[in-house]
Amino acid sequence: MDSNVSAQDTKATAADIDLSEIVEYETELPRADEKAPEKRDRKETKTLLRYLENHLVDMNVDKYGQSTPEGYLREMLSLRDELTNFQTLMMHYECAMSEVRTKIEVLNRELALVQNRNPFESIKSRLKRPRSIFEKLDRRGIDFTVSNIERYLQDIAGIRVICSFIDDIYRLRDCLVQQDDIKLLEEKDYIRYPKDNGYRSLHLILEVPIYLTSGKYMMKVEVQLRTIAMDFWASIEHKMKYKRDIPNEQSITEELQYVAEMINQLDRRMMQLRDRIDGPS
Repeated sequence: MDSNVSAQDTKATAADIDLSEIVEYETELPRADEKAPEKRDRKETKTLLRYLENHLVDMNVDKYGQSTPEGYLREMLSLRDELTNFQTLMMHYECAMSEVRTKIEVLNRELALVQNRNPFESIKSRLKRPRSIFEKLDRRGIDFTVSNIERYLQDIAGIRVICSFIDDIYRLRDCLVQQDDIKLLEEKDYIRYPKDNGYRSLHLILEVPIYLTSGKYMMKVEVQLRTIAMDFWASIEHKMKYKRDIPNEQSITEELQYVAEMINQLDRRMMQLRDRIDGPS
């Protein structure tokens, strides 16, 4: 999904930071080397700035009073100390995401045995890109620091579950939040109460423990649950809203709302057909 750092930029040398993927998609994180500090700092600064420029190429130069991003980025991440903390935090989020994903997959196996069908069709996970994290904090007027990321953002680690039927969504939701090591922090039910544009999905913010050699950490993971039809609508609407200068935008928005309602009716009709074939689940 991301544009990758070029091969020339990431070519490993004795004093450079390696760049490696640590999740299924969306985030590449640099690793610090172990060379002498006086040699490392110079190389690491150059490599870090090159890496961050690749993810923050659209920074507003006038806003930060810089002719290039280097000065602000240097202050923003405090170079190696903040970079190491950022990498550690992303690792924590990745572990939490893996924990929740595993729980969902276990539930899928059990419910498939009980119901003789899988309650969901697919599951995807992602960590927010560094640039997306920066932009979200910036829109709120919050500095881009590791402590602010953990304090103010709840969707760094995200899981999307695509279910066959609406009642599968609520069944999975109930099974998840009833587990004694998961705490439900926030729930937004856009299925019963859709957004004005017609968007439907169930959003959960969960807190889950991870256990590392340094101790126990409570981490937040966002879980989105939606049907195949809801996901189809959301994907198309997401692509369309990023297009500029759309003629008759208001009529298209109204048509999208109408289509969203049609999709909702389709979901419910399909659930009725399933019940007529298999009996209520």
